[in-house]
Amino acid sequence: MEQDGVSGDLVLYSNLIELARKLCDYSKAISIFMRLKRNGITPDLVAYNSMINVFGKAKLFREARMLLKEMRDVEVIPDTVSYSTLLTVYVENDKFLEALSVFAEMNEVKCPLDLTTCNIMIDVYGQLDMAKEADRLFWSMRKMGIQPTVVSYNTLLRVYGEAELFGEAIHLFRLMQRKDIEQNVVTYNTMINIYGKTLEHEKATNLIQEMQKKGIEPNPITYSTIISIWEKAGKLDRAAMLFQKLRSSGAEIDVVLYQTMIVAYERAGLVAHSKRLLHELKRPDNIPRDTAIKILARAGRIEEATWVFRQAFDAGEVKDISVFGCLINLFSRNKKHVNVIEVFEKMRGAGYFPDSDVIALVLNAYGKLREFDIADAVYAEMQEEGCVFPDEVHFQMLSLYGARRDFVAVESLFEKLDSDPNVNKKELHLVVAGIFERANRLNDASRIMNRMRAVAMSGTYDHMN
Repeated sequence: MEQDGVSGDLVLYSNLIELARKLCDYSKAISIFMRLKRNGITPDLVAYNSMINVFGKAKLFREARMLLKEMRDVEVIPDTVSYSTLLTVYVENDKFLEALSVFAEMNEVKCPLDLTTCNIMIDVYGQLDMAKEADRLFWSMRKMGIQPTVVSYNTLLRVYGEAELFGEAIHLFRLMQRKDIEQNVVTYNTMINIYGKTLEHEKATNLIQEMQKKGIEPNPITYSTIISIWEKAGKLDRAAMLFQKLRSSGAEIDVVLYQTMIVAYERAGLVAHSKRLLHELKRPDNIPRDTAIKILARAGRIEEATWVFRQAFDAGEVKDISVFGCLINLFSRNKKHVNVIEVFEKMRGAGYFPDSDVIALVLNAYGKLREFDIADAVYAEMQEEGCVFPDEVHFQMLSLYGARRDFVAVESLFEKLDSDPNVNKKELHLVVAGIFERANRLNDASRIMNRMRAVAMSGTYDHMN
């Protein structure tokens, strides 16, 4: 359409953004969003809410929150979905204080709460050791006309468990049963975990039988929790028997379950058993290769993960974008820079956009390999595509220019970033001054530091950051 000069509209761009989001290709979604705005189209509420989610998934948290201000600037009023989406973004990334701040802002502008918001905030209060506030919010939901669901009850159960309010947890669990409130596998998993904390492994085991009688099927988390409880109670033989039974029955064996058993063997000093499980993942019969690659990568098994990845990629079986990121992270940690580039090139060849974390690791790999021109080209290409980078990626590119002793490029990028209101100016000045200092260009380093002090004295930092 673009080649034929046919301009897209909001509906087309929104559909493309949503498609990229569902494929977890967040960098591509951001690229399309930037293109939409460059073409003079104002996003609507749905598009903005979708992009809050996208920026959050891409771990661009500052940009996600700034969308609320941008929305008001173009007279698109953020709604409950806007705030709950941003809350979800923060909670998924353990940014609970930020979530508390957003919730305060939501109350300040009198944006109505909904079920999702309440459930999220019960969890946030629990994570911040504010069990009383979580309790108060839960029991006030009905007064606000919001009916708690099984998710609400499960969340409060978990909060009680983490706060070691075991009596309250058991009371709430049995209250659900007395009032015929639906209980599901998450409810039972939470209670099994609570009994594990109180070292009542027999009660935890009995809950598995209770849930099965009710027609609630245990899932891999149920089994990994009970295996972990048995292992800590010194009943490794029981844990191992359950694991073998599950494997032979063809039940779903997920990443958590496999890793739980591997850790159980290692803690018991049965290294050979642990190695055998890892070795078997090279030829996974009952789990997807994507899953096997991630298990091997997280276990630090470089050779096995690489072997399975190459086999799976050649067979067209790598469908999960996170597999590429997982391997790139593994290779980068182990200074396998050539392998980082190999996976990155396969990722781009398959049509995936890298996220900011991957870009940072790839730029570092190119720098270590002294491939500065390629790093420069990748950085430029991603920006042309509309990717939004966190400050760390820009700072890394500055460091690469410094390593190449291309101080013209350092100055050029410095000036560009210094005029960008979204970049932390204080950190930018410190990074550039450090680059000049390492190159023994002390006059330039002093110039940058003096410029930083002048800006600091004017109070501009406080305004910008």
